[in-house]
Amino acid sequence: MGQVEWAYGLAKDLLETALPRRWAHTQGVAERAESLAPLLGPDTGTLIAACLLHDIGYAPDLVDTGMHQLDGARYLRDVAGAEERLCRLVAYHSCADNEARQRDLYEVLAAEFDTERPDLARALTYCDMTTSPDGRRVDVRDRLAEIHSRYGAEHLVSRSITAATPCILAAVRASAPH
Repeated sequence: MGQVEWAYGLAKDLLETALPRRWAHTQGVAERAESLAPLLGPDTGTLIAACLLHDIGYAPDLVDTGMHQLDGARYLRDVAGAEERLCRLVAYHSCADNEARQRDLYEVLAAEFDTERPDLARALTYCDMTTSPDGRRVDVRDRLAEIHSRYGAEHLVSRSITAATPCILAAVRASAPH
């Protein structure tokens, strides 16, 4: 079984029943990654697998710290035995270091996971932040607004997204197919 098929099965098992809307988003993010194949070449499979796995930390059985990026990456490393690159991509996806700082988990995140190659990290952010919760393509600014409206202005996730907005916009600009 290939990396993408493995990631698809794992994400489906963790998200489809427990979090069907998150599963729809995840599938849309992975589909978005396919559009980057001409830019990423042999790394496309790794990106698609990371897209499928990026939100597994929301699965109720995986929640530990409340930071889905860290919880998902830990599960991949400690339980699923995933390749290090996948763990790193999930741990830092969509400029997660900003949320880690908001949660006082940055030192934990940095101690447990190195960052991944910047072009792959930006590509994952692009795919995530241009896909709606229902799996449809969406403009990044609409996606950011949706996150703020879902959580409310004072929520930690909204504050994190506000801090991450320059990073997210730069990633989307750098990764968008031209």
